Amino acid sequence: MTKDNYKEYVSKMDKTLQVLKEELAGIRAGRANPHLLDKITVDYYGTPTPITQLANIAVPEARQITIQPWDAKIVNDIIKAIQTSDLGLNPNSDGKVIRLIFPPLTEERRRELTKDVKKIGERDKVAIRQIRRDALEAFKKMEKNKEITEDDLKDAEKDIQKITDEYIEKIDQIVEAKVKEIMEV
Repeated sequence: MTKDNYKEYVSKMDKTLQVLKEELAGIRAGRANPHLLDKITVDYYGTPTPITQLANIAVPEARQITIQPWDAKIVNDIIKAIQTSDLGLNPNSDGKVIRLIFPPLTEERRRELTKDVKKIGERDKVAIRQIRRDALEAFKKMEKNKEITEDDLKDAEKDIQKITDEYIEKIDQIVEAKVKEIMEV
């Protein structure tokens, strides 16, 4: 068995990790994070366009994001898009620059967010285990069709389990870091 036999499954596990990171980047942790705006789109001349492609986004302070659109005509459109998003923020504008002020999170809200983060982590661990199951089924089918030997199957099972354990550990570390970030006052 070579590592090439595992490429497909490692790639799927990498994608699961990437989705987890992107999803957690969108969870507000009490401090300004420009990635919160990644999923918000603005109707720009009839085309839904991400804010990140329409403006310069900066974090001048820990609890503030500034959005400076390149086209001043769309300031109000960006404000509307932020207000209708699930961020729960009220943008302030001077006509040229939009400011998002992040209020400190309450203890109760922090606990809710950590529960959500842990749920997302568990969901992705299940996805990793599903990938492991698919891999094991594929290798058992190969052994049944005499494409690999029984010893190769046992080696593959050990290798796949080792890879799975590594990815589960990575998910735990990512989730732990996000929980720590949320609970930081």
